Amino acid sequence: MKIATWNINGVKARIDTVISWLEQASPDIACLQEIKSVDENFPREPFEALGYHVETHGQKGFNGVAILSRLPFDEVNRGLPGNDGDEQARFIEGVFSVDGGVVRVVSLYLPNGNPVDSEKFPYKLAWMRRLHDWTRERLALEEPLVLAGDYNVIPQQGDCHDPKAWEGDALFRPESRAAFRRLLNLGLTEAVRSVTDKTGTYTFWDYQAGAWQKNNGIRIDHLLLSPEAANKLRAVHIDKHVRAWEKPSDHVPVVIEYAA
Repeated sequence: MKIATWNINGVKARIDTVISWLEQASPDIACLQEIKSVDENFPREPFEALGYHVETHGQKGFNGVAILSRLPFDEVNRGLPGNDGDEQARFIEGVFSVDGGVVRVVSLYLPNGNPVDSEKFPYKLAWMRRLHDWTRERLALEEPLVLAGDYNVIPQQGDCHDPKAWEGDALFRPESRAAFRRLLNLGLTEAVRSVTDKTGTYTFWDYQAGAWQKNNGIRIDHLLLSPEAANKLRAVHIDKHVRAWEKPSDHVPVVIEYAA
């Protein structure tokens, strides 16, 4: 069973690219971020034609998350609890029946947080605290849980091409990295780093300044696994080649192979 995460940077602008990748990679569950579409305008039909069930939590022009699944959804929950006034569409949870019981999969798009001297950085940190509290409650269920998404956090120096260039950026600020570590310290396994400690392992390359051609990337797309899910992890890979396709997203898919 393959579970993937990918910030597609606009479903309507990138739909041909996404369809091509789905046909090639054939994930069982694909978590998408930055769909930039309200739910009623999301182009479901091409994905349904490939055999996917589609659930979205969308927002016009910004943000938005989706889960595509070959398995039917047992349950869908939209929005991260903890702030009833938060209207940003950044979180959707799907629950699926598998041979061993169930698996919970979240597609999340964590706030960027820049500029740090604006209200956006406190919002990012508050969102991470809410995610921490929600995850702690879910872990008490002792079920397989996969938190997949664009975290907008560079966890370590080796996760960016030039740490000095990112000093002061919300993605690399000590507060953001500490919040990410607190999340991991709940008992989660970070999928990519569980299989490799190699530096230069990136998931995002900016469109500017030849970042892709120079491999000036960062790693901000992560899959975090509960102990029950980590026990079923078989492999992890980053589909880096997709960044070279026509009209690419600036992110690439990250895929885990999971023994359901």
